[in-house]
Amino acid sequence: MVNILSEGSSVVNQFIAELRDAEIQKDSLRFRLNLERLGEIFAYEISKTLEYEEKEVATQLGSALVPVLKDYPVLVSVMRAGLPFHSGFLKVFDRSESGFISAYRRPHKDFSLTLQAGYSSIPVLDGHVLILSDTLVATGSSMLMAYRELQGHGKPRHVHVATILTSQEGLDKIRRHLPGDNITYWVGVIDEELTAQSFIVPGLGDAGDLAYGRIG
Repeated sequence: MVNILSEGSSVVNQFIAELRDAEIQKDSLRFRLNLERLGEIFAYEISKTLEYEEKEVATQLGSALVPVLKDYPVLVSVMRAGLPFHSGFLKVFDRSESGFISAYRRPHKDFSLTLQAGYSSIPVLDGHVLILSDTLVATGSSMLMAYRELQGHGKPRHVHVATILTSQEGLDKIRRHLPGDNITYWVGVIDEELTAQSFIVPGLGDAGDLAYGRIG
């Protein structure tokens, strides 16, 4: 199942518009803030699918039965562009355990590139709901690599894959290669074009550079 949050009228479209805007992108603080805001919205939408249990809460005048989260999901994000997006999720799921996977492109003499995992730190996933997030999905290779890195850390009972912006090609690729029975996809917006250099058009540019500066 694919949920597209930009469909219909909501503030999601405002935040995505600002992420795309080349003038607003000059303010890296606002760029990171919009990634974080969207993380909070994604978390809220995903929270509607989770399990709850009633808890009695004492007030100053009596008591109330309130449905609260039965278990907090495990949050795993792809660095570095995924960090502000992850921060938004963590503001909502403030008791969640977090995992991080870094990815980089290794150049070869024939000018081809190989995607490789670098640092990873992953909690036990067995029996938990997992939210795997990355800011952008272009070709889908980074998301698939991240998912492979999770193998061996337990089998989650359900996986939510979240990305703010994806190409149609990248989304189709991860849906083909990930086991589909227990995976739900959450997407901000889908762009149709992916160039030969793996740039999403119109896209928004390099999210990591826009959030944290260019790497020399």
